[in-house]
Amino acid sequence: MTKTEDSRALLQQVAAAAGFSSDGATLIRLGENAIWRLDDVVVRIARAGQERAAAREVAVARWLAAKGVPAVEPLPLEQPVVTACGRAATFWALLPPHEAGTEADLAGLLRQLHDLPVPSFEIGRLNPFVRIRTRLAASRTVTDEDRAWLLNRLDGLEKGWRALPPGGRTECVVHGDAWTGNCAVTTGPDRRAVLLDFERTAFGPPEWDLTSTAIAYDTFGTLPQEKYRAYCDRYGYDVMDWSGYTTLRGIRELRLVTFALQIADQDPAASDQARHRIACVRGLRGPRPWGWIPVG
Repeated sequence: MTKTEDSRALLQQVAAAAGFSSDGATLIRLGENAIWRLDDVVVRIARAGQERAAAREVAVARWLAAKGVPAVEPLPLEQPVVTACGRAATFWALLPPHEAGTEADLAGLLRQLHDLPVPSFEIGRLNPFVRIRTRLAASRTVTDEDRAWLLNRLDGLEKGWRALPPGGRTECVVHGDAWTGNCAVTTGPDRRAVLLDFERTAFGPPEWDLTSTAIAYDTFGTLPQEKYRAYCDRYGYDVMDWSGYTTLRGIRELRLVTFALQIADQDPAASDQARHRIACVRGLRGPRPWGWIPVG
C-alpha cells in the first residue's frame, strides 16, 4: 500500500470511532501529520506515539478560546481518538475561506498568546531540539564529514540553549512553530486572523517564537525589511536586538538543515538545497542572507 492508502485506512478507523463517515474524504497534506477533510471537519492523524501531544493540542486550543485568543476550534467530543495501532487523531472545525496571514497578523496573535498566564493543565517545557539528532543519524544524503560537523554544532547549540544570556523577556506559553503558515486569515468581509497547529506549544522563552520570522529576514532573505519592521512594531519588540538571538537563530537554522536532509532522502530534487544549507551553516557561502528556498 502507498502512504496515502495507509493513511486513508487509518482515517476510516478514527472517523468511524468518532461517529463520522470517511466517504468522500480529501487529503489536505501528508507530512509528519496526515491531514484530511471530511465535509466541514478537518482530521489530523498524528505520528505514532503522539497521543499525549495530540491531547495537549486540543487542550491548548480550548484554553485559547476561553482566553479570547482566536484559534482553530476542536470539535466538542472526547479527543484524541486513538486507533488500535496507537495512532492518535483529532477533529477540528473547518475554517471558512481563508489565506495565510501576514507577519503583522502573526505578531498580533503572538502578543496575545505571550501575555496569557500559564494554564492549569500540564503544558510541558519547550524542547527546540526535537528530532534533530535522529534526523542526522537517519540521513542518507549527508556525508560522514558533514554529519560529524553538524553533530558538533548541535552539541554547541545545546550548551548555548542551557546558558542563554540575561536580558530576555519573561518566559511564557509559546506557540513553538510560529510562522505565517500557522496563521490563517479569513477572506470574508469580517477579516479575522487565527492561530493553528499547536503541536509544539509549550512553556519557554517567547524569543523562540519571534526568531521564526527574524530568520525569514536574516537567514532566508525572503522577507523584506519593511515587512520585518512592521512585524516588530506590531509585536513591540525586535528579537534581533537580544544577545541570545544568535543561539536561537543557530538552532532554527540547524532544524531547517536537518528538515531539508529528511526531505532529500525522500525526494532527490531537494538534495542540492540540503547541501547548500549545510555549506551555508559551515561558513562556505559568505554572510547571511543565504537565499534558502523551501523544500517539501
